[in-house]
Amino acid sequence: MFTLSKQQQIGRYTVAFPIKEGDYAETYRVKDAEGRKHFLKLIDLAKLGSKQFDEEGEVIEVDIMKGLEHPNVMHLSEQAELTLDGRQMAYLVSGFVSGETLEQHYVRQQASNPYEVRDWMLDVLAGLQYLHSQRDPIVHNELTPQNVMLDSVSKRAVIIDFGHARRMSQGRRTFDRKGLLPQYLAPEVLGGGLFSPQSDLFSVGVMAYRLLYGGSPWPVGKGDDMVEQMEATRSQPLRTPSLSNVPAPDGMVEAIAKALSVDPADRFATAEEMARAMRGEVKVHVHTADQQPKKKEPHKTAAKRGNGLADVAGMRELKAQVQRDVIDLLRTPEKYRAYGLSLPNGMLLYGPPGCGKTFFAKKLAEEVGFNFMMKSPSDLKSKWVNATQENIAAMFKEAEENAPTIIFIDEINELLPRRTGGAHEMAVSAVNEMLAQMDRTGERGIFVIGATNLPDEIDEAMLRTGRLEKRFYVGPPDEEARREMFQMYLEGRYTDLGIDYDRLASLTDGYVSSDIRFLVDEAARMALARDERIDMGTLEAAMGAHPPAQGAEEATKRRIGFK
Repeated sequence: MFTLSKQQQIGRYTVAFPIKEGDYAETYRVKDAEGRKHFLKLIDLAKLGSKQFDEEGEVIEVDIMKGLEHPNVMHLSEQAELTLDGRQMAYLVSGFVSGETLEQHYVRQQASNPYEVRDWMLDVLAGLQYLHSQRDPIVHNELTPQNVMLDSVSKRAVIIDFGHARRMSQGRRTFDRKGLLPQYLAPEVLGGGLFSPQSDLFSVGVMAYRLLYGGSPWPVGKGDDMVEQMEATRSQPLRTPSLSNVPAPDGMVEAIAKALSVDPADRFATAEEMARAMRGEVKVHVHTADQQPKKKEPHKTAAKRGNGLADVAGMRELKAQVQRDVIDLLRTPEKYRAYGLSLPNGMLLYGPPGCGKTFFAKKLAEEVGFNFMMKSPSDLKSKWVNATQENIAAMFKEAEENAPTIIFIDEINELLPRRTGGAHEMAVSAVNEMLAQMDRTGERGIFVIGATNLPDEIDEAMLRTGRLEKRFYVGPPDEEARREMFQMYLEGRYTDLGIDYDRLASLTDGYVSSDIRFLVDEAARMALARDERIDMGTLEAAMGAHPPAQGAEEATKRRIGFK
């Protein structure tokens, strides 16, 4: 729960709304008396560790940000301490950046133009050159796509969040790696907490690689031996897949590879030197491995590129719940591992037919950037002894080879029926194999989504923690969702200007997603036959001829199982 509420005064600022909540700090958008927007970071001093204070007892983050003035670095305009609800607090006010983080941009777009990536990295490097050139060089230590903002006004990339930044003179005695994402840390930081300007350049290399190729340069370690595993994989040659659409600018890939050298001495000496290499002004020669992974049937396991859940009409509560319980975990698994939390293995979408469960699963895969495998019980079940188990095992093997992957199984109740009540031996064997394969799938980069109209027919063991542990009801669309569906399905068609979407939504109570899509298609066929535009009369005529396949009352009855 956030400490400050909307319209609350803190100093000379009024809280507009909260943005982010962390372990020891909260971020808000605020306005001053003149109505200008700012960011305000509220720090609970009691929650700071000893390494976050300098020898004079001042918060290191505050001391570092004082006096910084560069277009690619977040500017501190004011800082103060106060007592709030009996707690000693400090707040930092910085300039407002109208835009989004690199991470938000990447997740929304699902792909980045290499020339855009280069320009963003050049902005970051300009900011780093400024920080590293201070009399006592400042090392940021937490350069990730979440800590770079894209200013929609100036079109610049701006470095934010100096919570882990340190001056070189402070050394590792004041540096704590807790809470940092390990894949962005240079080997010397990951292993011994030794930071330098070269470790910041390593982080820039990881960030550029992820934005360019959609993944980490090397596999992220797992479990207690994470550091040792990551050190071992980083000794291997860097893999640089070919880009299918727009080729990278000259020198960019080589610059990234050099920045990712294991030995700091093999990296660039300065941020400016790396920037010159990325602009192609100097040639860099490094060895990289050829990585164009060979996928078994790539047409079945192809990475999705699209708008994600933005394409799902309505379902606001469902999308918010899935965002909190599933998407945030899948996007930042390393953060959850750092806290000793296991990743979810799967989820179940249940509800009446035709309400968009399959569509929702596909869009969820786009939202998190996972590959997507769609299976039905008929794809996996076989009349031959042990063949069903072999098919299930092969499905998980293929998913792991192409991880991260979402496996979507429609009508999963037919594959995993209850083993009580005289179930056939082959059905029991299929359930047992599925249970075995779903052990720690999240750690293998696999997430399983099952869909069913009959949740009570699924074997109980599959619904326990560690299997399909997250369960979400997908019901008939409400009026708002129906309006959005009509807008979505009619977009780009030969329509009349007078379409009343509110009236269409009110007239279709009881219609599910598939019904509405059918109505629009049917109205289009009717208009085509008359060589006219699709108008309200045509749509209402289609409704009159085609009532909903399942009424709202019946749909509500089908909401059985998980109360």
